[in-house]
Amino acid sequence: MKKSTCNTRYLAELGLLVAVILLMELTGLNKIPVGPLVMTLSMIPIAVGAMLLGPLAGAILGGVFGLTSLYGAATGSTGMTVFFFQYNPFLTVLLCVGTRILTGAVTGWLFRWCSRWDKGHTWSYFAGGLAAPLLNTLFFMGYILLVFYHTEFVQNTVERLGATGPLMFVVLLVGVQGLVEAGTGLVIGGAIAKGVAHALKRDR
Repeated sequence: MKKSTCNTRYLAELGLLVAVILLMELTGLNKIPVGPLVMTLSMIPIAVGAMLLGPLAGAILGGVFGLTSLYGAATGSTGMTVFFFQYNPFLTVLLCVGTRILTGAVTGWLFRWCSRWDKGHTWSYFAGGLAAPLLNTLFFMGYILLVFYHTEFVQNTVERLGATGPLMFVVLLVGVQGLVEAGTGLVIGGAIAKGVAHALKRDR
């Protein structure tokens, strides 16, 4: 009975976070256009889920967000990924969905590792909140460099930005957006996760 109750609670909490991601997507609260990219706030519920429910939940939540990103690429409602989808739909699925699944899962694993060293539960939640947007940028942009860097669209962007190489391209493209996402994840994501964990008595 206790195991069944735990499973029900797990599914209910996971479902709630999925609903939050979808609601943010439908209302546009999760996306702030920054040039050819879109700054996303969806990493916050993904980070919270990964920390409170574990790597599997993080992967599921990342996949849900990835599917919304893929929908935007397929329908032409987002920036850079629209061009990638036209170039190769399958590789774009891996970009939009695969990298986000990996982000959620690794965030959960990193949080568990940090928690082993954070006996007082003072900083590990903020580390997890920071990890999600950083990993999302790392995996997403890393994949673009590996798979799409040679495409005409990216090369035109490289030329427009005046980038001297792949690393400079990422710095110039992501720049302020990446810092804002990281800061938001650190402060808001960490605070929410720590607050919820304390309320649910999971940080003891």
